[in-house]
Amino acid sequence: MLVNEVMTRGVQCVNPDTTLQEAASKMKDMDIGPLPVCENNRLVGMITDRDITVRSVSEGNDPWTDKVRDAMTRAIIYCYEDDDVAVAARLMKENQVRRLVVLDRDKQLIGIVSLGDLAVKTGGGGVSSDALEYVSGPAEPRR
Repeated sequence: MLVNEVMTRGVQCVNPDTTLQEAASKMKDMDIGPLPVCENNRLVGMITDRDITVRSVSEGNDPWTDKVRDAMTRAIIYCYEDDDVAVAARLMKENQVRRLVVLDRDKQLIGIVSLGDLAVKTGGGGVSSDALEYVSGPAEPRR
């Protein structure tokens, strides 16, 4: 089964110069946790509700003035729409992430695939359960 058969399409992006408050409001309205960050039609990062909380608010920064670029994750883990779902599961496992952005071969953002998508839409089992074990494992605290 290919990633484009299980992914979510019609993904909304946020600009790096958007305030964290605006990004959080968009997440709330859409009932989502992650937003791809795009600039000039190119994917430049990801921002999550956790990024906003841990990288900004917990440090005492102001979400009304701080920008997405200040808290986003720049290292983007992605897969291609024509990859097998096993490739997406392996990437999630290796990088301990629950979601991957999905690109076409021109590296344009076309969707997101989640661990839940893999579990529900592929019937679960080996592909998603192995990844879930590693993604859900405890992380070492940063020192």
